[in-house]
Amino acid sequence: MHAGALGPRGQRIWILAGTGEGPPLASALLERGWQVRVSVVSAAAGRAYPAAAGLELAVGAIGDAAAVAQALEQFALAGTSPSWVVDATHPFASRISADLAEACRLHRQPLLRLHRPQLPAGRAILLPQLADLQTLPLAGRRLLLAIGARQLARVVGLSATACHHARILPNATALAQAMAAGLAADRLACLRPSLEGQIEAALCRRWRIEVVLCRRSGGCGEQLWHQLAADLDLQLLLLDRPAEPAAVECLAWQQLLDRLGAPEWQLPGGKADGGNR
Repeated sequence: MHAGALGPRGQRIWILAGTGEGPPLASALLERGWQVRVSVVSAAAGRAYPAAAGLELAVGAIGDAAAVAQALEQFALAGTSPSWVVDATHPFASRISADLAEACRLHRQPLLRLHRPQLPAGRAILLPQLADLQTLPLAGRRLLLAIGARQLARVVGLSATACHHARILPNATALAQAMAAGLAADRLACLRPSLEGQIEAALCRRWRIEVVLCRRSGGCGEQLWHQLAADLDLQLLLLDRPAEPAAVECLAWQQLLDRLGAPEWQLPGGKADGGNR
């Protein structure tokens, strides 16, 4: 945790995020005068955030809707309820987003969702759902799975005739999930995504990859696979992102900052400029 308890309602925002938009969003809000609580899943994710006055970092899984509701109740009892909760989690973290939306609805807690723009599909094949893998001619083709470890077993089952390879994060849980899915050790790469794609390109060449499956997350990772697919003449398969929770206001980066405005204490007359509460 970078700082102690933050100020009262009217001054603070609670962000749930990862290492993508989370750090720059926290910095932007701190610059505007907000006090910011950020919830991240792991200590590794927390290291992406600045050690700054006004920033409180909470590390650990947030839990289900009941856990979010309990946190909101504790804030209310302490008189530190946030003016806003901001869901800046990954586009595929659908369970977290749904639980957050439900808890905030029940507690009448203002909630905004940061919308990550979608990239053009280009030459990629869009898969509305994983089950659509069964319709593709993948028999005997060298398929690289770059979708995280949690869904590997299901993907392998849906494309049983392909020759599977996977890039997973370097942690024990991901490795256990990959091994449980039946992936051979010499077809696994345990590494964090590289910024320029040199490692991914080397893996594709070494394994003679023909097809890549990744998620349509709209982030740097997807952008990288589009580029590698063009450079290496690979077929790119994009798993489409899940729908956002119903009745949650989803805003792009600048729209979100405009909607949040500045905290009440910074403005003439003590009124925030972030729109209706």
